[in-house]
Amino acid sequence: MRHRRFPRNAWFLATAFALVMPLASAQHPPQPAATPPMGWNSWDSYGLSITEAEFRDNVAWFDQHLKSSGWSYVVVDEGWYLSNPESEGKPAWQYVMDENGRYLPATNRFPSADQGAGFKALAGYVHSLGLKFGLHIIRGIPREAVAKNLPIANSSYHAADAADTTDTCPWNSDNYGLKENAAAQAYYDSLARLYGGWGLDFLKVDCISSRPHKEEEIRMLSLALGRAGRPIVLSLSPGPTPLEKAGFVAKYANMWRISDDFWDLWRNGPSDEWPQNLHDQFATALGWAPHAGPGHWPDADMLPIGYLGPRPGWGQARQTRLTHDEQRTLLTLWSMIRSPLVLGCNLTRMDEWTTALITNPEVIRVNQHSYAGRAVLVANRTVIWRAQPQGGSGVYVAVFNRGDTPDDVALEWNELGMVKGMPYALRDLWERKDAGSAKSLKVTVPAHASVLYLATEAK
Repeated sequence: MRHRRFPRNAWFLATAFALVMPLASAQHPPQPAATPPMGWNSWDSYGLSITEAEFRDNVAWFDQHLKSSGWSYVVVDEGWYLSNPESEGKPAWQYVMDENGRYLPATNRFPSADQGAGFKALAGYVHSLGLKFGLHIIRGIPREAVAKNLPIANSSYHAADAADTTDTCPWNSDNYGLKENAAAQAYYDSLARLYGGWGLDFLKVDCISSRPHKEEEIRMLSLALGRAGRPIVLSLSPGPTPLEKAGFVAKYANMWRISDDFWDLWRNGPSDEWPQNLHDQFATALGWAPHAGPGHWPDADMLPIGYLGPRPGWGQARQTRLTHDEQRTLLTLWSMIRSPLVLGCNLTRMDEWTTALITNPEVIRVNQHSYAGRAVLVANRTVIWRAQPQGGSGVYVAVFNRGDTPDDVALEWNELGMVKGMPYALRDLWERKDAGSAKSLKVTVPAHASVLYLATEAK
């Protein structure tokens, strides 16, 4: 099979686009999340319905197998305040909240939260292992709190003063949105004090970054968490966050979703616009990668690998639909663009291959300790990214094949922003072995697969 050469304009367009987009890290001071957060979230395997016992079992596996590789956050996703999450939904759902209109964990699912302790005991367990605890919320204030006009803690305001009753989340109407006023700020301040007292380290806020993008509520939440008395990572969901808001979200949040919900699909069906698939995530990443920097990370969404069950947030319980090659492509792309790495699998059913995939130290180093990542070639099937190692020499080079047949790639090093004719020693980061030296890039990449190299000047 003949090696294909690529048109110069494909390289030029990708490089020029990356160079004209400024790095957000040059505009804002560091915040929490100095490197992309790495963790686990309950949604992909448990949906609304995770219990404390299930959460602790996953955390125990996480502690034993992932912590030493740099993974640190464990997050209870949506619905922890529902006592009957597997019922038919509204109006059958039963919500648990305090006298100030703030959701509390359902004690029939989280027994350590009994006696008004909230998640303090569960967060304490997580912290005792050297890990960090997170929660999911929907923006706004509970409708029930507004109907009862409950007082807002530590203020003279009541729920009706803060609520915008014309505003509800399109896919979850549990809450009303908040007005742009002092009462709304007081409510978010009260949430931050409560969660900070529990020992919260990470807050994922839903229905706020897209459809619609709620700029004022993002600002109020950021201010409230800054008053919580402890560092709390602010994660905005869902996407796609408007690209023109890059500077704003980088200033007020630590991570924000760049796409709609991402699931275990290479491509969608011909009539499906949802969810986001891996093939199409490349185009989304191209625009957002230049905005990654300390304290603020474009978030390509969770990693739907391994076993997704027993009660996944979408579809039936299953082993991921992504092939081994596609899973490597997923991790390679997320690492090169420095997206947060958040696992969605059931850790208690982890297999050896997936464990090795997510604990590869050489790939994790790309995600956690690289800079200046950008696409240098974007063609119909072949995508090539490069990045610089922090505190080291060489260049990280990732070659992706988005096509359905093997791809023979042949490029001179200068086409990747390196020195033409220079012999570079190649380290295959996925195989964790040296791959010899070469004066140009020649590689055959299987369908939907990728390779990831560290290229250094050969001695």
